[in-house]
Amino acid sequence: MKEIKAFIKPHMLSNVVMALSSLEGLSGLSVTKVQGFGRSRAKGAQHRIVEDLIDYVPHVKLEIVCRDTFADEIVAIIEKTAHTGLSGDGKIFVSAIETAVRISTGERDDAAV
Repeated sequence: MKEIKAFIKPHMLSNVVMALSSLEGLSGLSVTKVQGFGRSRAKGAQHRIVEDLIDYVPHVKLEIVCRDTFADEIVAIIEKTAHTGLSGDGKIFVSAIETAVRISTGERDDAAV
């Protein structure tokens, strides 16, 4: 199993989720509003947030746990759909998941996803 974390621009969220929802076998995703900065340290960024004298840029974090066979396709969809060509489009990270448990049924690993 893989965990995919993608940080994208908030205005791209609807397009990305619609593109992902058409993927058969995707069991779900989580969305969180986040803020931070990348290489540019948010200098000159539109919609930046200033807290404690540090500029942060709002982003959205998508978290998806999927079977290994879906990971490359999910990453490709996010990469293509979230791309604007501008600095700060975001990042995608893929990690291995050792164990997953569905609390309601006790199913484990691929069955839990």
